[in-house]
Amino acid sequence: MRVVLITGAASGLGWQLARACHARGDALLLTDIDSQGLAARVDTLGTERVLGVPGDITDPALHEHLLETCRQRFGRLDVLLNNAGITHRSPTVRTTPAVFRKVMAVDYHAPLELTLAALPLLRESRGQVAAIGSMAGWMPVLGRAGYCAAKSALSQAFEVLRAEIGLDGIGLLLVYPSFLDTPIDRNALGADGQPARHARSTIGNVRSAEWMAEAILVALHQRRERLFPDRGSWLASLLWRLAPALYYRQMSRRFAGELR
Repeated sequence: MRVVLITGAASGLGWQLARACHARGDALLLTDIDSQGLAARVDTLGTERVLGVPGDITDPALHEHLLETCRQRFGRLDVLLNNAGITHRSPTVRTTPAVFRKVMAVDYHAPLELTLAALPLLRESRGQVAAIGSMAGWMPVLGRAGYCAAKSALSQAFEVLRAEIGLDGIGLLLVYPSFLDTPIDRNALGADGQPARHARSTIGNVRSAEWMAEAILVALHQRRERLFPDRGSWLASLLWRLAPALYYRQMSRRFAGELR
């Protein structure tokens, strides 16, 4: 039986990952800042092999508490799924610095710091780490400067980390989804840090969180290093590199609403 730690597990992709892992017989340590939502999810799955620990994923004290709880309750950690995330929809020039700092703290600093703290347990099991990046980390998207920056930082740091922890037998999967039907966009921040007031713009298909969760678990089983689940977004990232002026024109038309 694997032991899996999932961040941002109360909703969206994190919840679908929890459901899928539980169905496979895994023991789960789940965390989320939404304590009530997390408790409801644990009740749904049952407490026989599921434990929920609420808290703010940007707090190093929570990382320490999670890993100590994991060792005491389960004795091991096989998979760390860094799923918790946040985004914004706001023009860069009108966005307060606090929004950029919050997005960077949740999407970059937290997963990197939690992963580093979890390495002793993962070395013992020769386990795996997964991080949910984004195609926005590969190409610019209007109204997402902070998110693009955080996901770019995440992918670069974890690409370096992969080579280092691979020496200890730890696998690392980077997932690069595009647009998913999850609360991360419904809860996006606006320029002032309050909920964004306009609908998001998208490119390509909007996939379900359940579909994405299944693809991630398959990639983990295969011990893959990267997962690009959406061909359209992957091609868009190539267009950005090969013909950036054309990409900018198309992106500017599609995401014109982000400049409100």
